[in-house]
Amino acid sequence: MGAASTTSLGSEEGAEARGWFKWNASKNEAEGLAESLVMIRDLLKSQRFDGVFGFSQGAGMAGLLSAMLERPESYQPFLIDGQPPHPPFKFCVAVSGFRLNGAIGDSVFATTYKTPTLHVIGKTDIIVVEERSRKLVDLNESPRVEEHDGGHFVPSKGNWRKFLAAYLLDPTGDVPSPSAFSSSGTATPVEGLAMKL
Repeated sequence: MGAASTTSLGSEEGAEARGWFKWNASKNEAEGLAESLVMIRDLLKSQRFDGVFGFSQGAGMAGLLSAMLERPESYQPFLIDGQPPHPPFKFCVAVSGFRLNGAIGDSVFATTYKTPTLHVIGKTDIIVVEERSRKLVDLNESPRVEEHDGGHFVPSKGNWRKFLAAYLLDPTGDVPSPSAFSSSGTATPVEGLAMKL
């Protein structure tokens, strides 16, 4: 499932940035979040998912959804006829994730959540810095944190692909860290760009 809203990038004709919400001018409230949650609620009512994988805004949403499915009463509009739309997820993957600010985030994250969550943090991420990601980690009772040497992207070297595949097959198992897998040398987005220059 993709992001709920789009914004024109202006300089490139037809190019759009996708997002689940937009920050208000003060960056303390996620505008459009309630509408996105209704869309997700309706999807969850009709389909079943073992877990959720999100990147950046999607990772913030993944953490929020994991907590909401454990305590759906924390945000009443998420309920359908007084019932949650979906059972709690078995796992969550949050790459460059963060705790959502604002009224909904404050309500849902009033307490910690238990869903086993893999938090992937880029050591050189300047969009979602480590300190910001750690705020979501600290809310999770079952966190696993893995760091990669890059920035704001999903790591894609061979060792990370092997790790993520193994993790998704057994999210509560003892899957070795990506550093335990040999790297194929396949480029990450930044390395790929450098090779083209």
